[in-house]
Amino acid sequence: MPHTRALQKPPAPVSHGQHCDFCGAEATTVRRVALDRDYDRLQQPHRELYACGPCSERKEERRLGLAR
Repeated sequence: MPHTRALQKPPAPVSHGQHCDFCGAEATTVRRVALDRDYDRLQQPHRELYACGPCSERKEERRLGLAR
């Protein structure tokens, strides 16, 4: 009886299924700011974009005028 374990494929990498729409990185969590003071993305037709933590922070700083 041949040993079949050696013929099996290695397991595929586990994917969390979430990717940052800004940098493309795989992320365990993503964020989307849709409503804040003087900022309302809920009433405007647009493509929803989700950001990983670092991209979300950079985007929020630019939105608030704290960074370029």
